[in-house]
Amino acid sequence: MVPLSVFHKITDYLWEIPKSHRADMRVPARVYATAEMLEEASRDSSFDQLVNLATLPGIQKYSLAMPDVHEGYGSPIGGVAAIAIEEGGIISPGMIGYDINCGVRLLRSNLTYAKVEAKLGDLGTAIFREVPSGVGRSGRMKLVQEELDLVLEEGAARMTSLGYGTPQDLGHLESGGKLNGADASKVSPTAKKRGHDQLGTLGAGNHFVEVQRVEEIFDPEAASKFGLSKDQVTVMIHTGSRGLGHQIATDYIRTMLGAMPKYGITLPDRELAGSPFGTPEGQSYFAAMACGANFAWANRQLITAEVRKAFGEVLGDMGQALEIVYDVAHNIGKIEEYEIDGRKMRLLVHRKGATRSFGPDHPEIHESYRAIGQPVIIPGSMGTHSYVLVGTAQAMTESFGSSCHGAGRRMSRHAAKRQVHGKTLKDELERAGIVVRSGSMAGLAEEAPLAYKDVDQVVEVVHQAGIAKKVARMRPIVVIKG
Repeated sequence: MVPLSVFHKITDYLWEIPKSHRADMRVPARVYATAEMLEEASRDSSFDQLVNLATLPGIQKYSLAMPDVHEGYGSPIGGVAAIAIEEGGIISPGMIGYDINCGVRLLRSNLTYAKVEAKLGDLGTAIFREVPSGVGRSGRMKLVQEELDLVLEEGAARMTSLGYGTPQDLGHLESGGKLNGADASKVSPTAKKRGHDQLGTLGAGNHFVEVQRVEEIFDPEAASKFGLSKDQVTVMIHTGSRGLGHQIATDYIRTMLGAMPKYGITLPDRELAGSPFGTPEGQSYFAAMACGANFAWANRQLITAEVRKAFGEVLGDMGQALEIVYDVAHNIGKIEEYEIDGRKMRLLVHRKGATRSFGPDHPEIHESYRAIGQPVIIPGSMGTHSYVLVGTAQAMTESFGSSCHGAGRRMSRHAAKRQVHGKTLKDELERAGIVVRSGSMAGLAEEAPLAYKDVDQVVEVVHQAGIAKKVARMRPIVVIKG
């Protein structure tokens, strides 16, 4: 474990492990946290994994950990690593994660809480019926290979072309809901078999659909730009690429492990296995990863259509207008341009449990938000707050345009189940005015709020550090879990 004595305090919210800590570090490692959060995170292997990231070929400036950091596969969840792809830098599936493009979408309604309060139970039941959820659940759409390949290469646009949303939806998705460079031929038959019937499904774990109530506005100007107001009803969707993305990661971790000796790559942890970006292995994984990302955007687009249908069934014409505020990925690798030591460089930014946080005037941001910055959507743990923030210019120079992605686990799923009974938790949430619909009481227990860090504290760190700024806070009123 990295001892706390090693950390150098830069500010109250930013700490650094110097490059001198270990001989193989190419850059320092940085952590956004308070002193108390730093101490808590030091109890697992998060910081050892962060130091390992700092050894990777091609890494620039520093490896980064967000305040929701916790131990993951190879790379910490809440980790960011920017790699110079034109200077022999590697791409690593372990730095992106198994759930490729796990991400969050926020929808806004034209309804206030008072207009839906009496219908929350019916609304929860309708959403639970329309959005298949749970381990291994299949959706209503069964795709043959040719149809699936189109989804993998076209992303959310394929869904809108089939009538699941409108072209206007696409402008409010990160990268327009499509990562360029996708090649369905680089995705294995096994991965395709796992994904062919999972579009429009939520899955299990920490994935959810929530109906929320805007509880507080922190930045009225930004909130107005995002179409958010106090007491407004919103919907948050959190899910990713399901079994297809998991299989892509599994396949290419195996490929990278076999390729590393050929390229003379040695790493401190085999779970970080990777190949230089320009090699056949690196290019094939990037093309397959892009397919996984596109599948996830298509998945959230179909779920959006299912939620819109449920709102219409329960609320009639009053519930039809659900507009997308934004959709962000938090497990992905993207080619972006940054200035390093006075020169512009194309970097592959690996974000694993980290959200893009682009500041004002970035050309990738939708024109309606460009003057203010990108919406940054941060879900909380079940039954607690979620947040909308806005990206900053500081994030572009300091954190490779990145912020946190959620509360971050502090307790394993097994430990949570030992301490919490699912039915008891459901009753507690409903007494607090939150409608809960779930197919598994064990799944509820795994995601109990006590298993997570305090999202209010996590968000306060990135706000005070300046890499994202608070805009609005939402409270759940309906929770849908697998």
